[in-house]
Amino acid sequence: MDTGTHLVVGLGLAGLAYVDPAVAADPALATAVLIGTVLGSQAPDTDGLLRFRSNASYIRNHRGKSHSLPAVAIWTALITLVLAVLFQGISVPHLALWVFIAVAFHVFSDLFNTYGTQAFRPITEKWISWNIIHIFDPIIFCSHLIAIFIWSVHLATPQQIFPALYVLIALYYVWRTLAHFAIGRRIKLQDPQYDPSHRYIWIPTIHLYTWNVVKQTGPGDYVLGEFRGGKLRWVDKAHCHSHDAIDASKNHPDVQSFLYFTSTACAEMREHSWGYEVRWTDVRYRHRKQYPFVAVVLMDKQYEPIDSYVGWLSEGRVEKKLKISTY
Repeated sequence: MDTGTHLVVGLGLAGLAYVDPAVAADPALATAVLIGTVLGSQAPDTDGLLRFRSNASYIRNHRGKSHSLPAVAIWTALITLVLAVLFQGISVPHLALWVFIAVAFHVFSDLFNTYGTQAFRPITEKWISWNIIHIFDPIIFCSHLIAIFIWSVHLATPQQIFPALYVLIALYYVWRTLAHFAIGRRIKLQDPQYDPSHRYIWIPTIHLYTWNVVKQTGPGDYVLGEFRGGKLRWVDKAHCHSHDAIDASKNHPDVQSFLYFTSTACAEMREHSWGYEVRWTDVRYRHRKQYPFVAVVLMDKQYEPIDSYVGWLSEGRVEKKLKISTY
């Protein structure tokens, strides 16, 4: 989920906490729980501060250790400890329970989008992305805003509002999960070039009934399309290049971070008078005929790096960032 959705979920969980008799009976505990669920819903994403170190560090670590099994316990303990000191005399077990729910829900919900998490570290460092819910889902966000508004103007009690909200949210997740698997079957049935050896990935968009589709037909070969209104349409192809410059680029820290994160990376090499430009893209993130998630390395004729960039950029901004035209 995006930061704004995590925020409204934190507020929503504070309302849901009123089903706990201890929270409903103690205003101080209710206030502590409100602060705790908001902080807990944001805490795992504090790894965003790694951007100040470098984009490569951020990409390699975002939603990694901070979203792991030990991290859920650590975030819960830290937030609970601070709030227990500030709100002395409240029920610490009840506070810890709701902080834990907020942190755990953050990590759990992030599993459903394309970016994914390493939620099962230290058991495995595999990136888990179920491709079921878009990173910003209007239904989840708007339903929380409506519920919070109803609570704020006292049209109903939180005990009435938020259990109903989260039953609906649970049903929505179930529906999206079932739709995800059903669409996977329909894509294969509609693909005239279907082959059992092909690997398909179907990715949710902000539109409920539109999915981006990635088909890997072989090593380094991808077909990109969309499933819209029940119809499959292929719109682009990506063929990964092979060159010594591409092999050399794999030793660069920016590219290593990029490849650590994605299993759908594709490289393209361009030769210039000054050397080589190697551009890695993640084919899952096609947007308006571009692939904005990139790792680019400029190298001289001896494959020594001149400049590099990794992150989210448009075509023009990559060239501006690296000053390609000046070489």
